[in-house]
Amino acid sequence: MTKLSVNINKVATLRNARGGNNPDVLLTAIDCESFGAEGITVHPRPDERHIRYQDVRDIRSRITTELNIEGNPIPSFTDLVLEVRPTQVTLVPDAIGQLTSNHGWDTITNRTFLTDVVGRFREAGIRTSIFVDADPEMVIGARECGADRVELYTEPYASGYSADREAAIAPFIAAAEEARRQGLGLNAGHDLSLQNLHYFHSCIPWTDEVSIGHALICDALYMGLRETIRLYKESLKG
Repeated sequence: MTKLSVNINKVATLRNARGGNNPDVLLTAIDCESFGAEGITVHPRPDERHIRYQDVRDIRSRITTELNIEGNPIPSFTDLVLEVRPTQVTLVPDAIGQLTSNHGWDTITNRTFLTDVVGRFREAGIRTSIFVDADPEMVIGARECGADRVELYTEPYASGYSADREAAIAPFIAAAEEARRQGLGLNAGHDLSLQNLHYFHSCIPWTDEVSIGHALICDALYMGLRETIRLYKESLKG
């Protein structure tokens, strides 16, 4: 069964735009669980423009499903992860001030650095995933860094889906098959939506987890959070 982890960054963006605590990020995380999400994803950035470090602490103490913390392992992020000890940490090569994630790690060039970071998290009992492009060599590199999983950066699939979904999914199938050969768990995320999720899952049904935020929160504005989560979970069946 592929788990749905809901990324609630956009809820925090809306809260921060006005100040105060409306919408309530912690309550949203709790509601997502009660509506059927198997995990909560947060991606705190150094400027805390959406998820704040304190949000991560608050959420960790209240949710009962898996918490996935994404981010670039700069010292403050690493300290937060080791303090909170989530179920999973996903290493993402974001630059400071970057609007959104737009590429995966070069796991070959950055092997020494990533091996050290992965080792620290694994010693703390935290499952570690490395965010990579759909490139089998990067998948092999992630395994050599000691990662437990890879997360495939799926924006290229999403952007090519309408024109030619078979061509768009092909490199992701190759990368996913390599992950399976390497004994790695498989996650996926970025721009997955109700339009393209079912086909992705039907082609790569051994995906362990999808992390979805922007599209899901946008859909929830029209359909409500409970119904939206139900529809995304339906897309992960069959």
